[in-house]
Amino acid sequence: MSEEQQAPVFQIQRVYLKDMSLEQPNSPAILASEHQPEVDIQLAMGMEQVAEGIVEVTVTATVKTQIEDKTVFLVEVKQAGIFEIRNLPEDQMGPVVGIACPQIIYPYLRSNVADVIQRAGFRPCIYRKSISNRCTSSSKLQTNKLLPR
Repeated sequence: MSEEQQAPVFQIQRVYLKDMSLEQPNSPAILASEHQPEVDIQLAMGMEQVAEGIVEVTVTATVKTQIEDKTVFLVEVKQAGIFEIRNLPEDQMGPVVGIACPQIIYPYLRSNVADVIQRAGFRPCIYRKSISNRCTSSSKLQTNKLLPR
């Protein structure tokens, strides 16, 4: 094999919005409430082999706000990226797929979450920082869970 065929390859093929949903089941009545809503942000990551040396990495953010037991809004955004990853040593695949790829996807995810929250009539600034903090810590924890064993 030539040196070019053996050289490590990492390229972004595409970053795209895979799925987005918004629910406001208690609007408009809940919008009149003066109580501060509770915010719950959950992140999930996934990886799927698309072809030889091509993977799709997804990051899903679920943002749920509630006042007492009533939902103010529920937003779920799944952002994805297709990456070409070839000729990497097996011990480097975890950090690349579990940290590098999600870090490329996060700004798009954060922007889409903020956009849908703002379009729903709410201020997104509170959620941006929370999502950023969770993305950073969660990518480190999820790295080993993404790789096939």
